[in-house]
Amino acid sequence: MASPDTTPHARLSTLSLVAFSTPGLCIGALAIAMSVYLPRYYAGHFKLGLPAVGLAFMAVRLIDTIFDPFIGVAMDHTRSRLGRYRLWLAAGAPVLMAAVYMLFDPPGAISLPYLIGWLFVYYIGTSLITLSHASWASVIAGQYHERSRVFGGIQVVSIIGATATLILPIVMAKLDGSSGAGDIGAMGWFVVICAPVGVGLALMFIPETVVRHQDGEVFKLRDYWEMVSRPDMARIIVADFCLALGPGWMSALYLFYFHDARGFTIADASKLLLIYIVAGIVGAAALSWLAQRVGKHRTLMMAACGYSIGLALMIFLPKGNFGLASLLMFGLGVLAAGFPLLDRAMVADVGDAIRLEQGKHRVGLLYAMITTSQKIAGAMSIGLSFTVLGWIGYQAKEGAVNTPSAILGMQMVYLIAPVTFVMIGAACYIGYKLDSARHADIRAQLAERDAMSPGAPILESISGEQTIPTHIVESV
Repeated sequence: MASPDTTPHARLSTLSLVAFSTPGLCIGALAIAMSVYLPRYYAGHFKLGLPAVGLAFMAVRLIDTIFDPFIGVAMDHTRSRLGRYRLWLAAGAPVLMAAVYMLFDPPGAISLPYLIGWLFVYYIGTSLITLSHASWASVIAGQYHERSRVFGGIQVVSIIGATATLILPIVMAKLDGSSGAGDIGAMGWFVVICAPVGVGLALMFIPETVVRHQDGEVFKLRDYWEMVSRPDMARIIVADFCLALGPGWMSALYLFYFHDARGFTIADASKLLLIYIVAGIVGAAALSWLAQRVGKHRTLMMAACGYSIGLALMIFLPKGNFGLASLLMFGLGVLAAGFPLLDRAMVADVGDAIRLEQGKHRVGLLYAMITTSQKIAGAMSIGLSFTVLGWIGYQAKEGAVNTPSAILGMQMVYLIAPVTFVMIGAACYIGYKLDSARHADIRAQLAERDAMSPGAPILESISGEQTIPTHIVESV
């Protein structure tokens, strides 16, 4: 099998892009299962309580964020026959599979320490996969607009994984006549199967182009601060945090809101969430197309503003009106798809700017900063929202009956915070300078410098067939 050309100037074929994007299946599935279904499952079914479960998710994620920068640095300095990022992607699959199995199919009664321990393993596994996959993508797609296409492809495949996860509760409700709360075990097994298949396809069909470090390059702590404090990277980090916290907050309370406040059954609420997720396929394609014409940051600002307006309209949604709810959820899903897609594509642009200014390849560490911000946002979305619900007297136990005041309070908790955070995320890109014109100039300077400097980084193509590495001396 001939390996496709994946030097940074090449454009992946559609089939190659699909193969490369398949690790997103398990990550997309877990994005829904972990944020929407699992916290509610442990709080209600195992009766651990909302505050305890929320704080457990928050504590583990906050602790786990310490490890992401170290993983990112280790990835950037890895040299192996399998490649730099491909090695870490392969290592992440078994870690994630073990954690998902233990969390989604627990052996009988469980305790809070059991939940905390396996959550920690789970977040390490997701870090290995998401960091290595995004870093690898930034090397495959070297051009400004091609990055929108590649990260858009990953987003589409992730949405397909999330869609499959959402179909499971609906199917299980039809088969066994349950309330539609969802078969948590089935969700877990879907991920356990998808993880090795998706990672295997990417490793088998796509080679990796490795950008070598300059001789003697050593990572120092001040390098981390220099990157965090860069104006362009600082904007992306804060925006990514807010654009993850807003939707994450909604996800944590989604079933409570649509069941108790909007009068939908759990099965119908799952159908609405399915519409929201499937709409992301349209959104990823449409927003990727728009970003190639008006720029990534402008597209993201428009999507965030539209999302906030749509979310504010939800308070006027008639109870039990599935038709209107479907239209609103579809629109929100289209817009939300652009948040992770465009943020990650912009991080790769910053990586080029850093390599031009400092001569250092720091893509893995840059993406570690993003996963760190997302984990903190995810931790806060579950921990804070569940804690606030406990304060206002909302009951999450199965069969509990809440007072009208508790349901009203839950609605306010569900809507106000996400709108605020998403608008802050949009505001972060006012005056953003690293647009397509600036990036084209950076790439031109990199090409000129690399062509003239004998000590510049060179590319090493790692074949998907595990043959002896071929060294290609050319500009990145």
